[in-house]
Amino acid sequence: MNNYYLKTIIKTGVLAISIFFTSFSNGAVLGAASPEGSAEGKIEALKKTVEQILVEIENLKQQQIKEQNNRTEQEETISKLSRQVETVRQTEVSKRDHVFNKFHFGGYGEMHANINLDNDKDLFDLHRIVFYAGYDFSDWIKLNSEIEIEHGFVSDDSGGEVVIEQAAIDFMINDAINIRAGRILTPLGIINQKHEPPSFNGVERPSFAKYIIPSTWSSDGIGIFGSITPTISYEAYVVGGLDGSEFNAKDGIRKGRIKERPGLHEPAVTARLDIHPFLEYLMQNNQLLRLGYSAYFGGLDNGNNGKNPGVDGDIRIYAADFEYTIQGLLDFRGETAYEKINMARTIGNQTAKDIFGWYLETGWHFWPESFKQNKLEKSDAVLFIRYDDYDTQYDMPTGVDRNPEGDRTDWTVGINFYPVPNFVAKMDYQIREDGTGADESLLNLGLGWQF
Repeated sequence: MNNYYLKTIIKTGVLAISIFFTSFSNGAVLGAASPEGSAEGKIEALKKTVEQILVEIENLKQQQIKEQNNRTEQEETISKLSRQVETVRQTEVSKRDHVFNKFHFGGYGEMHANINLDNDKDLFDLHRIVFYAGYDFSDWIKLNSEIEIEHGFVSDDSGGEVVIEQAAIDFMINDAINIRAGRILTPLGIINQKHEPPSFNGVERPSFAKYIIPSTWSSDGIGIFGSITPTISYEAYVVGGLDGSEFNAKDGIRKGRIKERPGLHEPAVTARLDIHPFLEYLMQNNQLLRLGYSAYFGGLDNGNNGKNPGVDGDIRIYAADFEYTIQGLLDFRGETAYEKINMARTIGNQTAKDIFGWYLETGWHFWPESFKQNKLEKSDAVLFIRYDDYDTQYDMPTGVDRNPEGDRTDWTVGINFYPVPNFVAKMDYQIREDGTGADESLLNLGLGWQF
């Protein structure tokens, strides 16, 4: 019972008893002098007073019940509104998180110090900063893009550039076949596909990946990709072709890439196949082997912004590569490529009709497990050696002299140190030699990262 009611009843009872005894006392005194009816009248009046008080108590009780009901209704209303507000808030947060989760950001970069030990051509190079942005329009339509800034400064007379390296839409249909459209990475070789600094040994990329299969090589077009089986994957595209008028003796096909608005006058077809043989067995033994085969066929009469150079010729590229890893101990990788340029003589610039190159590399993970503690818990270090043989003058058209400077070899030995898996400090020593007998020695230092 409510304390208010209890106090009211007690007060009423005390008042009634007081009145009764007062009346009784007065009646006893007055009884000797007054008629008996006077006492009965007083008692009757007292009963009416008590009844009136009880009515008022009941009224107060009903009023309290009504007020209590009103408070309960108000509390329920407030609670309901609070739940609605929280639901709306959670919905908005969920929508915001849902939209934000559709975005994906990342990037990579590297900086180098190249010290020529034979002359004074030493330099520091903020070689590249690359920013990645992706967006999931749905669970099956996805955008992937990269924009690259090279050499720290961009002007008409500098070697720097800003370029969109990738900008492609993937339509994920199923494991076996998916569609990709836009600016893609031409699927040739290893480095052109995996060129983030923590993913390769050495401060500079292999020279093979500069002069034979130039990296990064982007192409604009459309194609398909997928996995035929868990151990076999593929890519195949129709893309804009190369500008053959930019081929030359020392750079090979490198300058034939069109980075702005490539012509589609003579498009190319390019494809890649990756195979992981003995996958289950090798994984059980902490090993992994991948074999890659790729090709490129296309015309050469393509120019920027549709201004075709009038080159009558075509190119065919056949490439193979492999990666073999004994996890935590040894890495082996290599690439080779042969390029056949038809009508090379009409191009000029001492362009070869055949270009050929290859490299082999091995790396030893020598970092002791006892060093992998505290801040270096995920650290690693790799001692590697690589040999490049690349010849942009491998075979010449009839009547065109061979430039021996296009026939080159590199020996590179160095160390990659990873304090964490996605950041690397690099140092290597290089000896470069060309067909003239000229050579040079370089000490290279670098930092690279990926996020």
